[in-house]
Amino acid sequence: MAEVLELNSSEFEEDRYSRLRLIPWWEQDRLKNACIMVVGAGAIGNELIKNLTLLGIGRILIIDMDKIEHTNLTRSVLYRAHDVGRYKAEVAAERASEMNPDVKAKAFISNIIDDIGLGVFRRMDAVLGGLDNREARLAINQSCYKVNKPFIDGAIEALNGFARVFTPPEGACYECTMTELDWKLINKRKSCALLTHEQMAEGKIPTTPTSSAVIAGVQVQELLKLLHADRGLPTLAGKCYVFNGLTHDSYVVEYQRKPDCMSHDTYENIEEKPWSARSITLGQLLSEVKAEMGENAVIDFDRDIVTRAHCSCSENKEIFMPLHKLRGQDIVCPICGKTMNFDTVHSITGTEDFLDKTPFEIGIPLLHIISGRVGYEMRYFEFTSDFDEVFEGL
Repeated sequence: MAEVLELNSSEFEEDRYSRLRLIPWWEQDRLKNACIMVVGAGAIGNELIKNLTLLGIGRILIIDMDKIEHTNLTRSVLYRAHDVGRYKAEVAAERASEMNPDVKAKAFISNIIDDIGLGVFRRMDAVLGGLDNREARLAINQSCYKVNKPFIDGAIEALNGFARVFTPPEGACYECTMTELDWKLINKRKSCALLTHEQMAEGKIPTTPTSSAVIAGVQVQELLKLLHADRGLPTLAGKCYVFNGLTHDSYVVEYQRKPDCMSHDTYENIEEKPWSARSITLGQLLSEVKAEMGENAVIDFDRDIVTRAHCSCSENKEIFMPLHKLRGQDIVCPICGKTMNFDTVHSITGTEDFLDKTPFEIGIPLLHIISGRVGYEMRYFEFTSDFDEVFEGL
């Protein structure tokens, strides 16, 4: 009898994921082969990364540009006192690799609005957000919609929180849910873009590690269902799970899709090109697009680029950065101290006097997707040669 028991126990020898495989619809290889972006490595982000790592998600991209502060230590399971002053994304990526050697995590000390190319979004299975910034949410939403990738958003305040799922091209997106107040707050933030960070009175949101654990748990659970989409599992697509931690009430809200929503812009038939945003010049890029589409073709960017600033005292200086990144000190005249006027472009026609610059030098991120346009005809081209640099180590 002892021999029989020994045989049976060895037949069911457990590995790291054996308990997960007991779930009838579970396929661990789907998680192993998945590539997930986590935007924000604060309280929610820590819980997202922890859960993804424990589950064996193969590749995790962690996007955050902030450093760890002492206040993060009460709400962030991945950080220790000796990590204070280090970048959140770097520490989170290190902890993920320590927790599970099957997981490859990479930190991006980047602004999600300007620094992550659409080609990166295009290679994600989903994007998970743990942000307190409406403008960043809107940017993620638009990027995900352009390349048809799910966006799973989470937010917390005190003991409360919500998780919601947006799955383009169907159903409501984040912009569809925005209220007049949301737009006012975004416009107020944008109007402060030219102020220094010291001049901006940023509000602090009260949060707890318990509410972040609840909401991030729901977000990752929704991701698991999306990764097993063919199983017919119900999801929160186009809906919001609302959690009241004070009374432990919870409910689900269904959003209505707005047919005229400006975020419902999808890039069709993206063409991968052996171009690098870091090395090809704007002049060379325009020549390539003209060869594809004809001599009347122009290049369109999805952002305004500030090119130069000029002052009434006749001083001029180069800027070359996305308008979103422009700060007040960038346009202070070094001669007379006045605020300078500045020029912007969002298209390249061939008449520009800076065609020797590369897209990267003017603020276009690596592995991005640009538009070629002739009249109303649009084609979309990716800087695919940047892939190896962006995904190095993953």
